[in-house]
Amino acid sequence: MPMTAKYATTCGVCSSRVSPGEEIARAGTGWGHVACADATPSTKASPAKAPARAKKPSRPDMPAPDGALEVWTDGACSGNPGPGGWAWATRDGRRGAGGESPTTNQRMEIRAALEAVRALEGPLVVVSDSTYVVNCFRDRWWKGWIDRGWVTSARKPVVSRDLWEPLITLVNERGDVSFRWVKGHSGDEMNDLVDALAVEQAQAVA
Repeated sequence: MPMTAKYATTCGVCSSRVSPGEEIARAGTGWGHVACADATPSTKASPAKAPARAKKPSRPDMPAPDGALEVWTDGACSGNPGPGGWAWATRDGRRGAGGESPTTNQRMEIRAALEAVRALEGPLVVVSDSTYVVNCFRDRWWKGWIDRGWVTSARKPVVSRDLWEPLITLVNERGDVSFRWVKGHSGDEMNDLVDALAVEQAQAVA
């Protein structure tokens, strides 16, 4: 059953940041993003001696299309739900941003990617600190959602289908878009830029 994170923590599935206010759910023997939990088969560990699991090797990035432009995307939200913002930017100075309220952090992450793919033509690499966005395409979660009639592996409706559906459709129609994960707040100047732009938009609609 989903709960709301009271404090910042780390997802037990994807190891990325969980912000206060985000929905979390049981994922294996710990807690993680709801989307990560939905995509992970549930397991029951024995209460006494659970076998130690070997650390999985990191999964490879999606291959980048030849001559691809990199675009960084990010979303921000205060309250979750609350006022939120999204932003995208490229190294050559192109950028876009917007905000809405009420919304959620995950919706803003998806919206940022959608707006970037809509705005930029040609081969593209979307660089995001959202594992939810990146894993949807790298691990082809979208295929299972569509095959099941837009429900998750846990038989729940896919959250934010109104954003996911046009993004997935556009990416598949183009065939020249890939996604790459970057750790947030880790010194990547472009990630820091879109984070600041998204926060600015969230404050503007608060």
